[in-house]
Amino acid sequence: MTIALVILAAGKGTRMNSDLPKVLHPLGQAPMLAHAVAAGRALEPARVIVVAGHGADAVGAALAEIDDEAQVVLQTEQLGTAHAVAQARDALAGFDGDAVVLYGDTPFIRAETLDRMLAARAQADVVVLGFHAADPARYGRLVTDGDALLRIVEYKDATDQERAISLCNSGLVAARSEVLFDLVGAVGNDNAAGEYYLTDIVELARARGLRTGFVTCDETETLGINSRAELARAEAIFQARARADHMENGVTLMAPDTVHFALDTVIGRDAVVEPNVVFGPGVSVESGATIRAFSHLEGAHVGQGAVVGPYARLRPGTELGNDARIGNFVEIKAAQIGEGAKVNHLSYIGDATVGDASNIGAGTITCNYDGVMKHETHIGAHVFIGSNTMLVAPVTIGDEAMTATGAVVTRNVEAGALAIGRAEVVNKPGAARKLMDMLRARKAKREGK
Repeated sequence: MTIALVILAAGKGTRMNSDLPKVLHPLGQAPMLAHAVAAGRALEPARVIVVAGHGADAVGAALAEIDDEAQVVLQTEQLGTAHAVAQARDALAGFDGDAVVLYGDTPFIRAETLDRMLAARAQADVVVLGFHAADPARYGRLVTDGDALLRIVEYKDATDQERAISLCNSGLVAARSEVLFDLVGAVGNDNAAGEYYLTDIVELARARGLRTGFVTCDETETLGINSRAELARAEAIFQARARADHMENGVTLMAPDTVHFALDTVIGRDAVVEPNVVFGPGVSVESGATIRAFSHLEGAHVGQGAVVGPYARLRPGTELGNDARIGNFVEIKAAQIGEGAKVNHLSYIGDATVGDASNIGAGTITCNYDGVMKHETHIGAHVFIGSNTMLVAPVTIGDEAMTATGAVVTRNVEAGALAIGRAEVVNKPGAARKLMDMLRARKAKREGK
């Protein structure tokens, strides 16, 4: 089956009270839109069309990072959901397959649910996704007869009897692309809101002798986000699901409620995550690794058996080899740390490579920025970097070399060499007491004593 996704993302999101388009507000440290795209991509669609309106340039730029094969079309006027779907007609002209309509602000739809919608297409020309609401409130209602969907009625236009129905409309639709756009083109706006409702295609389809059906899902899958408060509730749901999924996959979370995941976090079995760890986008952790308390990781890969933290920060471009050790108050950025290498205390390693089994002493800094350009530091295998070493990039430290404590290294160090780069200590007997006496006298004079 050939599939096209039509993702509606044109709404302004007035209740968000934000200059940022609603679908770009982050959930699990990724735009809401990314969640909808990820669910739809599980269907292996041939085409992905995103209908943008408010903030279309920003939506397009974000989409290029989320899915560079997706296409943006514009809805210059927001005249209703049927009007929004119609904007994808030209982009899918000649497309021979099914179209699935999703929403960019409905991030929890599961791929399994979309699979069931497509499976239901074997018995129906148009399939709608419904859910039983604990509080139907102002949702549109699905009026059914057995397995057949007779019509969808918006709350504003529903009778009291129809409002008593608990089966509600999620807004998601699956139909053959040609059929969908033909029906959408026939939708009018003779309703209380004066909008072109996508829901009207059900009655139009039945009037043409087409079969209309429905499948249902859990209410939480259909949660739409329209305000900051709803976004916060959605974040809590996302994190709860992510924690449960990781534990189910064999990850130990010592204090699950304190660990925060991103949409794309990947952690191998038998890894251990201690309390108060934050995973930003782009993190993968291999089996048997330990992420210790109060660490923050983003754009980083952690090898098998590696240990990170506590209080460590891994920034984008970090690659940790198997059994590497990154310790207290260490920051790594755009650096490759070799197998079994150690950076254990109070150090910054940026724009660098560290070879296998090397040891980086406490307080070591790769001085990688000259105010204009970034420069690289290359540290070989089995190197010992003494505490409080300043490595002034660009610089290379050869295999099995050493640097003395407190060295400022400005030139390459050949393999096996010891680099000493610090000023000679000069002791002046009694000078400390004289200096302190002088300073105290100045202070007393200043205070008028």
